[in-house]
Amino acid sequence: MGNARSFAFWIVLGLLFIALFQLFSGNQTTLSSSEYAYSDFAVAVEAGQITQAKVDGERVTFVGLDNKEAWAIIPKDAEVTKMLLDQGVEVTAVSQEASSVSRIIWLFGPVILLIGFWFFMMNRMQGGGKGGAMGFGKSKAKMLTEKSGRVTFDDVAGIDEAKEELEEIVEFLRNPQKFSRLGGKIPKGALLVGPPGTGKTLLARAIAGEAGVPFFTISGSDFVEMFVGVGASRVRDMFEQAKKNAPCIVFIDEIDAVGRHRGSGHGGGNDEREQTLNQLLVEMDGFESNEGVILLAATNRADVLDKALTRPGRFDRQVQVPNPDIKGREKILNVHAAKVPVGPDVDLRIIARGTPGFSGADLANLVNESALMAARIGRNFVTMDDFEMAKDKVMMGAERRSMVLTADQKEKTAYHEAGHAIVGISLPKCDPVYKATIIPRGGALGMVMSLPEMDRLQMFKDEAKQRIAMTMAGKAAEIFKYGADSVSSGPVGDIMQATALARAMVMRYGMSDKVGNIDYQEAANGYDSMGGVGGFSVSAATKELIESEVKVLIDEGYATAVRIIEERAEDFERLAQGLLEYETLTGEEIARVVRGESPHVSDDNDDKSDKGSKPSLTAVPKTKPKKPKLDGGMEPEPSA
Repeated sequence: MGNARSFAFWIVLGLLFIALFQLFSGNQTTLSSSEYAYSDFAVAVEAGQITQAKVDGERVTFVGLDNKEAWAIIPKDAEVTKMLLDQGVEVTAVSQEASSVSRIIWLFGPVILLIGFWFFMMNRMQGGGKGGAMGFGKSKAKMLTEKSGRVTFDDVAGIDEAKEELEEIVEFLRNPQKFSRLGGKIPKGALLVGPPGTGKTLLARAIAGEAGVPFFTISGSDFVEMFVGVGASRVRDMFEQAKKNAPCIVFIDEIDAVGRHRGSGHGGGNDEREQTLNQLLVEMDGFESNEGVILLAATNRADVLDKALTRPGRFDRQVQVPNPDIKGREKILNVHAAKVPVGPDVDLRIIARGTPGFSGADLANLVNESALMAARIGRNFVTMDDFEMAKDKVMMGAERRSMVLTADQKEKTAYHEAGHAIVGISLPKCDPVYKATIIPRGGALGMVMSLPEMDRLQMFKDEAKQRIAMTMAGKAAEIFKYGADSVSSGPVGDIMQATALARAMVMRYGMSDKVGNIDYQEAANGYDSMGGVGGFSVSAATKELIESEVKVLIDEGYATAVRIIEERAEDFERLAQGLLEYETLTGEEIARVVRGESPHVSDDNDDKSDKGSKPSLTAVPKTKPKKPKLDGGMEPEPSA
């Protein structure tokens, strides 16, 4: 309907332009013709030199024998028409009423057209709305009913604790008397906090679907516009709509766009975003009752929200929606895998075990990529191999087999990655090596990927130090094989990873005795979590001490890597040659190559693999997930 109105508007606008152009052209023609004095005009008429004439009020336009047009002003009481007719001139008269209308259109038409065009552009710029051209103060919230986009808790998996916390809200919407008869009050709002892709929006829709009530959804950025007062007006309009449809749920996605701590912007007290936030605070807990309206919001930056927004009485509860653990990942995979044909060899528990740190959105993308892999090959169902290839693509990037490497580049990459792998399988606190490859993926010429044996909640100092050693092993391997003068720029990514981890150990984790148990991270950045300038800065002496301790940790890790490569030089050489021959090796295959065996052996010998070469597939306790670690992303040398 809106498109039809817009199309009609442009048609009318075009017709007006055409009419004004013709009118303007007509006047231009008249004005561009020659002007005669009335006496000269009268002499020409008497001499028979005029062939045609048009009388228009006080003006007469005529054509002479030379076919040129001219005009003259008619004096008052002059009998021009009689004089022309007496000489046999063809006379045309213009109605005075039509002439007046054309003059009015000529004078006021452009102004009216300009005003109308301004209103139209304002309406389009502000998103239109039910208020016509001035409707930009209306709420942009979209309402989903039980018949439109309904989602239930059956569609949500892997976040059982969050679902349990929100079931009480569903029960209140279904049976409010159960709580009100004892004087209890349902929480006015719940804030869903978690990383991107964990299902916060899906969970909010499921609450409305379970309760069978209308669901209003809007983004935090939709409130803030370039005009002062628009955001506050939209907040008022949104709550008015919600009250008319109570009981209902209002969901604000990415609320940090409007709910950020006041005073952190550059607009002072008159900042439009702050006015919008003030109106939101009033609507949530003001003098007017909002019975039956429950506000849900989602953010991944709860630390920047204004304290007045998260206090009891507004957002009473903060519900954590973290990345799922291994059991949660398996449940999520079951939900998404039910939508695609899956082969009998697919074990979703193994896939869940090999995807630590994946969010619900990541797992949905993994299943979709697996289906696309199977479709490209021409299969009728998705196999375990498709899932493995899709997982490698998601974790390590797409293979770049079209990228041509010289024999020297390929050899250096193999020794670089062999260094990462040999140190990784030698240090007990390192995550087991899952796969090593010298096939270019993403922006790297090769890489070694490690997967933790279980989801981890925290990191220990010895684990961090050994991780630095594994990260620096690529450069150590290059120098060991080719000498210090032949080291490449490939380890640049390794150095960045090692430096970031060492800085965190010294500046945030308190793992340096000399620096002590002080968090210097925000002080070094110069900004606090609320977006303002930090209250103190790091002195020159402290900065020097921090850099010194960071260097000590990296140097220790590098020395550990050099020692292991020297001690296991034969294993290191065998592994590098194995990568050159096979290009990609799994953790089990790496263990066989190091022992001097062929990587491809019968399944009867699988149990002889090194115990730490690849994570076991046994059940693990339910803990917080940890992202897989990519080591040895040897980057191409920068072009000159």
